[in-house]
Amino acid sequence: MEQAVIIDVVRTPGGKRGGKLSGWHAVDLASEPLKALVERNDLDPSLIEDVIMGCVTQIGEQSVNIARNAALAAGFPESVCGTTIDRQCGSSQQAAAFAAQAIMSGSQDVVIAAGVECMTRVPLGANMSSGSGVPFGPAMTERYWERGGIVPQGISAEMIAEMWSLSREELDSYSYRSHMRAQQARAERRFDREIIAIDVKDPQGKKTGEIIDYDEGIRADTTIEKLASLKPAFTDGGMVTAGNSSQITDGASAALIMSESMANRLNLKPRARFVAFSLAGVDPITMLTGPIPATQKILSKNGFSIHDMDLIEINEAFASVVLAWEKELKPDMDKVNVNGGAISLGHPLGASGTRLLATLVNELERSGGRLGLQTMCEGGGLANATIIERL
Repeated sequence: MEQAVIIDVVRTPGGKRGGKLSGWHAVDLASEPLKALVERNDLDPSLIEDVIMGCVTQIGEQSVNIARNAALAAGFPESVCGTTIDRQCGSSQQAAAFAAQAIMSGSQDVVIAAGVECMTRVPLGANMSSGSGVPFGPAMTERYWERGGIVPQGISAEMIAEMWSLSREELDSYSYRSHMRAQQARAERRFDREIIAIDVKDPQGKKTGEIIDYDEGIRADTTIEKLASLKPAFTDGGMVTAGNSSQITDGASAALIMSESMANRLNLKPRARFVAFSLAGVDPITMLTGPIPATQKILSKNGFSIHDMDLIEINEAFASVVLAWEKELKPDMDKVNVNGGAISLGHPLGASGTRLLATLVNELERSGGRLGLQTMCEGGGLANATIIERL
């Protein structure tokens, strides 16, 4: 069986809602990491067989197969294919799994896994309010009706905090740590190899002459007291606030994945290889607990312990998600999200999977670690987990 290896993985900065990336059309923003992978690795783009791109809100600028459109916008030959997938927040993590699995099966040799979400211009939920009907349908709605039906993720995050007896102080403390770790990582230039500098554009899409090469969402000046002063965002008297939730973000990311034999033929040095994958499905009402069974499954199926992992990236959709996972898995939290996460760096939905992968690969290299675990919760009660090995 072929080994699926990661040659390179890059991302744009995370742009705040209405911030420095908000002037970018989603297709053009998605094309930037694709171009960077080809340029950084002196790769003939005609060798790329497919671009698998995660995107959650597939409407408007992000509709009509944005993967294919982004590949063409990047200047790739028309022979390069593209497909867009939606596994909610884990879309581009799933894209990477599909790319690796295609390579391991021997059916393809060079695939780009990518993701994009321009949440300023294509707001979360826009595809649910387009006037084309409701997403769940009568049969699924009836199945969950007696329990109150499918609820917004913020309500699920509140349920999880209650189920695992998490306090508001614990949620805010975790969020503060995310910002402090992200700020330290930025100060130490840990993100330099993964972030590609992007032009800032005005609302009309014209370049302003400014360049952004940092994540806008990091709040270096936040304090526990400031976080504690924020009002609950989803329920009166609740614990989940804007401060202990992931940020609405614009961004794109991409990973160049190929067979080890092709890498050898092209004289490209692999940075990591894929070791294992798992999926988990859970209750779609609480929905965000999936990383717990996904992690348990990938570890047990492949003979690992959580303590075998040198680094772990778990998506910070909400602080309660990470802390509930911590209570069940009992990892060394000094190995978890060491450079911050979605609470501080942002969560551009479809792009977050390959964003986490970029950070994991780079930090394994910086720290000298060997094994890395990536996992994230996904809307509808799903989760992905992936283990990679630094080479």
